[in-house]
Amino acid sequence: MDSTIYHSLFTGNKKIFALLIDPEKLPADQVEKTADAASQAGVDVILVGGSLISHPIDDTLEAIKRVCQLPVVLFPGNLLQLSTRADGVLLLSLISGRNSEYLIGNHVLASQFLKRSGLEIIPTGYILVDGHALSSVEYMSNTRPIPSEKPDIVVATALAGEQLGLKLIYLEAGSGASERIRENIITRVRENITVPLIVGGGIRTPQDIRLLYRAGANGVVVGTAVEDDYRALFSLAAVKKEFK
Repeated sequence: MDSTIYHSLFTGNKKIFALLIDPEKLPADQVEKTADAASQAGVDVILVGGSLISHPIDDTLEAIKRVCQLPVVLFPGNLLQLSTRADGVLLLSLISGRNSEYLIGNHVLASQFLKRSGLEIIPTGYILVDGHALSSVEYMSNTRPIPSEKPDIVVATALAGEQLGLKLIYLEAGSGASERIRENIITRVRENITVPLIVGGGIRTPQDIRLLYRAGANGVVVGTAVEDDYRALFSLAAVKKEFK
């Protein structure tokens, strides 16, 4: 049996719930409480990163590791967010944009570090879809999101990502998006690709998660919705039990 994070998460038809911890938004004294709650609530994996992190994230990673045994995977917005204290890394290629730094440039700079790191590398096609609010990702990456009214472009971009050999497609509406990604887009993408599909941005309620799972998402990523109260994790993560 393959013991990698990727295969443990995506083997079979189970639904995945991921928690995103942004060290810039979650105070240090709340990281352990949130990670402990994640372990108890049935979260599958903790992602760590964000669009703007001005210092190394080792302290956050160590705090998470002190209180739970969940896999911790980097979700890097820049090169400062790489660390050997995690278990793996989503190697994000922003395939919806045309900024070469986020398509390949940063990857070249990080390649030797990642080769030596021992981290499990999960090549991920990152697709920004308009969430009807200016997101940090859009601003920092200097790329435009795909309009939500253009599902054909989202589908073609996701399919191209799979054809390039990427192992995961991540549809992102942006942190704090006023509108999550629509179900029709998720269904269309799911019908056209064979690699796992995860969705993040603007997900606030159990019903949001329920609809996204039904539309075909293999997993959802929640961050902003639990930053003010980590106890919200229990009701949000519980939805996946309905899909066993």
